[in-house]
Amino acid sequence: MDWPGEVSRNGYGVVHSVFEASALERVRTTLEGRGITRSRAGVRHLMTEESITEIASSPEMIGAAQAVLGKSATPFRATYFEKSPASNWLVAWHQDTALPLRERKEVEGWGPWSTKGGVIYSHAPAVALEQVIALRLHLDDSTSENGPLRVLPGTQNKGVLTDEAIHKLSDELEAVECCSGAGGIILMRPLVVHASSKSMSTKPRRVLHIEYASSLEIAQGLRLAVV
Repeated sequence: MDWPGEVSRNGYGVVHSVFEASALERVRTTLEGRGITRSRAGVRHLMTEESITEIASSPEMIGAAQAVLGKSATPFRATYFEKSPASNWLVAWHQDTALPLRERKEVEGWGPWSTKGGVIYSHAPAVALEQVIALRLHLDDSTSENGPLRVLPGTQNKGVLTDEAIHKLSDELEAVECCSGAGGIILMRPLVVHASSKSMSTKPRRVLHIEYASSLEIAQGLRLAVV
């Protein structure tokens, strides 16, 4: 399947059966360990965990990122999302526009700014977000029943949108569910409009969401933080 072409055309692509069960179990063990601060939806800022950085830098993940961004693709942020009967949630239609940065500098097109978990964040312009790809490694089967990622194909080419424009597109375009078996990867551009419904299943949906950039120097004077 031409999944790099799918990412280019539609803003997302699916690569099935990338990792075996043993690799997934190592990641699960890390995420279930002590000392990791969890929120209702999961865990932020996991690039400090050795097993997470190992899988983020594995040939399978780096190779997939390089197929989209080029040979300099570098992981910079890892987030864990978990849906289960005990922790069920939804996300409305949106784009991912906030990036973690090493320091705050006033650069045209960037902002507003915020701090999350001690990390500086800024909403980024489209020219920066076009240098980013997210790889979503599925630790469980993702099905129509357990709240999978949904996308509006092709919207990654429309720039950074207002809430009103996103709502309008969600009424006009047909959404696509992005499902994958455990060990598969879904690639997603941050500007593709996406959402996620609540799970209707008793089975968990756990995803390790790792973002890569073509360079940590994301803009003149601004460098991505590795979190």
